[in-house]
Amino acid sequence: MDMKLYIDIGNSDIVIGKGNGSIEETYRYHTDMKKSGDEYYALLKHLFHDVDDVVIASVAPIVNDAFKTFMQRYFGIRPLFVGPGVKTGVRIKTDYPQEVGADLVAAAAGAIAHYGRDAIIIDMGTATTFTYMEEGEIKGVSITIGLDTSKDALVERAQQLLQFEFQKPEKILGTNTIEALNAGFLHGHVFQIEGMVESILSAREENNIPVLVIGGSSRHLEGLLPKHYRFDEHLVLKGLVAISEKNE
Repeated sequence: MDMKLYIDIGNSDIVIGKGNGSIEETYRYHTDMKKSGDEYYALLKHLFHDVDDVVIASVAPIVNDAFKTFMQRYFGIRPLFVGPGVKTGVRIKTDYPQEVGADLVAAAAGAIAHYGRDAIIIDMGTATTFTYMEEGEIKGVSITIGLDTSKDALVERAQQLLQFEFQKPEKILGTNTIEALNAGFLHGHVFQIEGMVESILSAREENNIPVLVIGGSSRHLEGLLPKHYRFDEHLVLKGLVAISEKNE
């Protein structure tokens, strides 16, 4: 059976799903803006056995060119990039719909396919974004600095702080530097997320809608966010499956 690749190109990571109508295997790579098409070919060529179609949601235009180059040159595949003119099943009601990232649109498509037409989607990547969708329509987006990005910025500017790895804090206040950093960053991000969700829901009569948490940094907050929040690390890929089917 011919397979498809569903590719989410972010500023930090490239996540790839393989399957046909569903995600059967997943792979994660670091996004390198400097890699050429040939270098990406060398890295990813093993995934293209029995693949005849590729669908991509990307927020990195430079990488798009590299992907187009190697796919057309070595495999004769013209990938479908989520963007204007592509059927997604998602309506966008913002001032400038073309500014809404392809990853957010794909995530919304995945939410419609698996959770319903109303949702709040929290995407924790380089930035943390909040997308509010009602009746299959993106009503608005809020963007703030991402968890890992803010950590890197602080460590770079504060020379006395050690580089550290996130670990689930046991209490709200630490008694050493590493505990204090984890408590501040992780609990602080949790409070920010909960506050944003509460504010978004305050304008609704019905508050019982899915709150979906996705993105590479979301793993740091599992067990800290409210239990009814749903973690779905492959929501964007699921959305690309839905979009692919709409454009066959």
